[in-house]
Amino acid sequence: MAHTFLLEIGLEEMPAHVVTPAIKQLVKRTADYLKEQRVAYDDIKPFSTPRRLAVQITGLADKQDDISESVKGPAKKIAQDADGNWTKAAIGFTRGQGLTPDDITFKEIKGTEYVYVDKFIAGEPVATVLAGLRDIVMAMTFPTMMKWSTHHFQYIRPIRWTVALLDDQVIPFTILDVTTGRSTRGHRFLGKEIDLATAEDYEESLTSQFVIADADKRKALIKKQINKLATDNDWTVDIDAGLLEEVNNLVEWPTAFAGSFDEKYLTIPDEVLITSMRDHQRFFYARDATGKLLPVFISVRNGTDHDLQNVVAGNEKVLTARLEDAMFFYTEDQKKTIADYVDRLKTVSFHDKISTMAEKMDRVKAIVSVLAKHLNLNDAQTKATLRASEIYKFDLVTGMVGEFAELQGVMGEKYALLAGEDPAVAQAIREHYEPISADGALPESVPGAVLALADKFDSILTFFAAGMIPSGSNDPYALRRQATGIVRIAKDQNWALPVAELAQDFIAAETAAKVAPDLDQASQIQAVVDFVKDRIRKILRSAKQRHDIIDAVTNGSSSDVLRIFTAADILASHADDANFKAVIESLTRVIRLAQKAPAELADATVDAKLFENDSEGALEQGVTEVAAAADKGLNDLYAALADIQPTIAAYFEATMVMAKDDAVRNNRLTELSKLANLALGLGDLDQLIVK
Repeated sequence: MAHTFLLEIGLEEMPAHVVTPAIKQLVKRTADYLKEQRVAYDDIKPFSTPRRLAVQITGLADKQDDISESVKGPAKKIAQDADGNWTKAAIGFTRGQGLTPDDITFKEIKGTEYVYVDKFIAGEPVATVLAGLRDIVMAMTFPTMMKWSTHHFQYIRPIRWTVALLDDQVIPFTILDVTTGRSTRGHRFLGKEIDLATAEDYEESLTSQFVIADADKRKALIKKQINKLATDNDWTVDIDAGLLEEVNNLVEWPTAFAGSFDEKYLTIPDEVLITSMRDHQRFFYARDATGKLLPVFISVRNGTDHDLQNVVAGNEKVLTARLEDAMFFYTEDQKKTIADYVDRLKTVSFHDKISTMAEKMDRVKAIVSVLAKHLNLNDAQTKATLRASEIYKFDLVTGMVGEFAELQGVMGEKYALLAGEDPAVAQAIREHYEPISADGALPESVPGAVLALADKFDSILTFFAAGMIPSGSNDPYALRRQATGIVRIAKDQNWALPVAELAQDFIAAETAAKVAPDLDQASQIQAVVDFVKDRIRKILRSAKQRHDIIDAVTNGSSSDVLRIFTAADILASHADDANFKAVIESLTRVIRLAQKAPAELADATVDAKLFENDSEGALEQGVTEVAAAADKGLNDLYAALADIQPTIAAYFEATMVMAKDDAVRNNRLTELSKLANLALGLGDLDQLIVK
């Protein structure tokens, strides 16, 4: 007989951002537990609201699956002594299986007899197994945890009630001072506590108490209500998925409504209005058919439409207060010049162990000058980027950003345009923060991308030099995100970005301009290179690249971000070639032998007079061709290395590299070193797994 089980955890209101991850965690933990306990079922349906996390399991089996298996133990010669008595090994083995030595049989495998026991474990009733879900509930983890009452136990919010129903029977267990039952609670203000007759009654019973427990149904209803308001008023509403998710996790019985604000506030930039509505009040905004922002908003109430006009008026009052503040700051900020704000940055700390924000901008300008030359920017791009680097943090000390911190960069662009700056400069000011998340939007303009790189490089170099290197999950200054940004921008713009060489140039430029911080940045260059390569590894893993190819390209000698990605693509594209195994094996043999070359041979040249067979001359000619191909790019390099494989094979067939004669041996190691250095341009090929 198939059963239905309901587990509900009733809580004080959870933060909206926790609800969805929490219910996913509960579903996974429950599924893993049932699998571990050998309990078959058809489906696990999740339910979640701000006050509850619940799962309804359908098609549950009556009991655990029985276990019937033959278990192998130690060899007979270990299980019995010379007199045929059972040894401690045999006794311990059978005890571990819940049996005795009397249950032992012997089976021969490849000429050796081994101990075997036939093991049978009858499955426990499902009711007994489900009681173990107590531990699953208590093991859940959350971003923030709290204690309550006199308990030492921590959870996202205090647990107020629990339901555990198998069909119509309560599965008893206790969490702290809360014992499972059949009573659940409806909407905090509109509903009441009710008893569930069976586990199948859950969703319908809660609906009668003004709770839509199915998050997907609740979300669909909110979306339908918003679209109806938009259609009725001829508005265009872009329903932001993140905001919809958040609002959905704030309500149990949603009712959407519209409000308005004075048109005078439309003189404020749209970004400010949208931030006030969406981020601060969790309102949806509307536009007309031409895309112009309208003086209206849509919100969602946790309740019915009773006395809705009072709710509308209250929300309008709160939003108006926010917009009045924004209007004031927007007006006051324009009374000062950009130069005034830049001067104020001399008293604003970037970090007390590093410098002021003004000094950071000086360093970034020096870095920009290096990047502009390295990337061959044209005069207009260079001029715009350098000007942006001189002022790009000025909006941090404006009143608007002081009140609306999430608008930094955005207001910089707005105010720069109002002050008559080049639009390219203004755009770079906004874009230098991008990407603002691991997969966020990237700068679209060249000046914006260069300024973003310079700002991020400065932050990573100076924080590393100041000893504030991320470890474990600790990354208070978001340096991993900034390193990811560097990698993504270089890849997006198709820019060669040799991190080690550029970092040296950055430090030299800062020193020449007398803006270098009082920190030893040079000692941290290799650590920064490794840090950036870690971000490359993560991106390649997320792209489902082969792990051995990732290891090969990131463990190579190159610190060029674009080159590493290109090398990974090339190796992956040739991995299924018929000759890939032969090519890689030949090259790795070359690399390993080249490692035996004495350090003094680093700058040596190959002397053809010391060749003792034709294969040495053929290899030298091949190396010359590979070197010429390497100048054209990595695709040509790989093709040339693949072409030279038969020559390498013939060389090793005819040549003893480690000859007794020192001059001959060193000449051969020099020749192999030249080839190895070229091959290492693709990465540490020894990491590749070839079959």
